[in-house]
Amino acid sequence: MVSQDSRARILTAAAREFAERGFEGAKVDRIAARARVNKAMLYYHFANKAGLYAEILRDVFGAAADAVEAVPAAGGDPEAQLRAFVVAIATGAVARPHFPPIWLREIAEGGRHLDQAVIGQMHRVMRTLQGILGSGQRLGVFRDVPALVVQMAIAAPLLLFTASAPVRARLKGKSPFAKPDLTPSDVIAYIQDATLAAVRRRLS
Repeated sequence: MVSQDSRARILTAAAREFAERGFEGAKVDRIAARARVNKAMLYYHFANKAGLYAEILRDVFGAAADAVEAVPAAGGDPEAQLRAFVVAIATGAVARPHFPPIWLREIAEGGRHLDQAVIGQMHRVMRTLQGILGSGQRLGVFRDVPALVVQMAIAAPLLLFTASAPVRARLKGKSPFAKPDLTPSDVIAYIQDATLAAVRRRLS
């Protein structure tokens, strides 16, 4: 029980450290201090910094894959499933505010820290989206759009919305930011509508 508690504290501390400083800038000493454990305990749970980083990514993408795979199982027409897919992706991003800055840095660095387990979880997400889009195409309601393009169009605004929270807080009250704050629900609804508008079959 104590061991599991220390492991959870290490993961939480590491997520903050990687979000703030990236993989190269993150220090095991700071992670251990934040987690209130000694380095020996950290290395008991994780072989090295790379293993700790990979575990955080596996957790995020594994949770996302589980969430989106539940969407087709719940039934509904392709449009309803695509809306639910957006919610599943968004819930993971918003619930883990450390993830967007980590992932944006990883993208900028060419994904060089990704292991096969993380890539496998990403494949699960894409297979689910491909299945939803394929169902819509077979029913004649969706046109043929590459699933990767659709996924990027869903993920990009979610990442930017979450990662930009500190900037938006600083600009609050300044034109053109004087309007009431955006909520995750506002952003999700916009992405749902924009995604469906992009994939619906166009009448000739």
